[in-house]
Amino acid sequence: MTTMTDSSVREFKMPDVGEGLTEAEILKWYVQPGDTVTDGQVVCEVETAKAAVELPIPYDGVVRELHFPEGTTVDVGTSIIAVAVGDGAAAVAEPVQEAVAETVAEEPKPEGRQPVLVGYGVSTSATRRRPRKGAEAPAAAQTPSAAIQAELNGHGPAAPAPAAPAAPVTGDRPLAKPPVRKLAKDLGVDLATVVPSGPDGIITREDVHAAVSATTPAAEPEAAPAAVAPAPSPTAAPTSYDGTRETRVPVKGVRKATAAAMVGSAFTAPHVTEFVTVDVTRTMKLVEELKQDKEYAGLRVNPLLLIAKALLVAIRRNPDINASWDEAAQEIVVKHYVNLGIAAATPRGLIVPNIKDAHAQTLPQLAGSLGELVSTAREGKTSPAAMQGGTVTITNVGVFGVDTGTPILNPGESAILAVGAIKLQPWVHKGKVKPRQVTTLALSFDHRLVDGELGSKVLADVAAVLEQPKRLISWA
Repeated sequence: MTTMTDSSVREFKMPDVGEGLTEAEILKWYVQPGDTVTDGQVVCEVETAKAAVELPIPYDGVVRELHFPEGTTVDVGTSIIAVAVGDGAAAVAEPVQEAVAETVAEEPKPEGRQPVLVGYGVSTSATRRRPRKGAEAPAAAQTPSAAIQAELNGHGPAAPAPAAPAAPVTGDRPLAKPPVRKLAKDLGVDLATVVPSGPDGIITREDVHAAVSATTPAAEPEAAPAAVAPAPSPTAAPTSYDGTRETRVPVKGVRKATAAAMVGSAFTAPHVTEFVTVDVTRTMKLVEELKQDKEYAGLRVNPLLLIAKALLVAIRRNPDINASWDEAAQEIVVKHYVNLGIAAATPRGLIVPNIKDAHAQTLPQLAGSLGELVSTAREGKTSPAAMQGGTVTITNVGVFGVDTGTPILNPGESAILAVGAIKLQPWVHKGKVKPRQVTTLALSFDHRLVDGELGSKVLADVAAVLEQPKRLISWA
């Protein structure tokens, strides 16, 4: 068996796929130890605070080890995969092939142990997990390694319990998958005191629940309740968690970033929100006319297109709204360009990609940009760059049937426009009450740099354009 040297192994580190991102979650591995990889091949998909991104490997070789399982959040700059290159690739290939034919009973003791990967189980590689001290091998000693992997992935039959329970090991770190460790933490169970029943001495969820059941009667005193009863009370609370009635969702990725951004914005910028209800019947008629126009064939034409154009017109008439507050320099930064953000709800959470230089686009160009932005967001392919540098945002809560809201500013911006549902309502038109298409607009702005007068003018201009779309021409 060829020995690999450190010089033949290259460590691929988690890159900063955005500007200033500090961590990313590994969503999926596309390779396993022993796989051959080539320069530029995608090896995994990660989710940052802004988007899901596929990571290519920058060199040829053979995968030696995956350092983290799927679902793990890793700091930028941390090595996530080891690849044997050059002579080292040949060195790692032979042990991997040999490992496929090995059984649990025939498995030699390795020098180190490999992390169990969520979704893969123990991969067939030269480095195998060391059996836990005191734990017996599974009863099916001649089961092929493929069956072991299916077992760890949760698709095979449960491993039979050892003939005699093994005593808890205190010298080594207990072996358990990340979800099992989290369960033990939630239930207040010390894994070092749990007897493992899984293969190779791995602690399972059932082992943790069994440990909880075993400690419950122990908490009841036999003789002197005054001295013993208070002791278990701090650890008794976590055991009341009922997984069948509650679900705990880890806060990470887009949700974590959104929460931090909203808290930071809400408690940094003094928000003011103003509302206006407007008759948009003429705008809705224009939308239908544009859908029949050959110039808009194949483009996404909807009310949001004209609302976005109305906001761009209002910003051109009131440019000071398009600014940001620089706390460090104690300056107001007025932007002479508009990167128009569109809040989008995706399966991974709320994101706000923006259309670069939207102020310079014609109406057909803006329609194309909006269509591309929405489709990319729905597919989960929005890049981090597309969500950076926004100057003002639109959030369309009307698609959910909501009349209006008080939107929170996107960090670094001074205004956000919320659009409510467009409904047929009684409205006084030309002196008579008639059914008209009506909606409510809400504009939130940063009161540090936007006074009430400026905010009111912007909102009034948006409403005026939507009420009389011909102002898109007269105010251009």
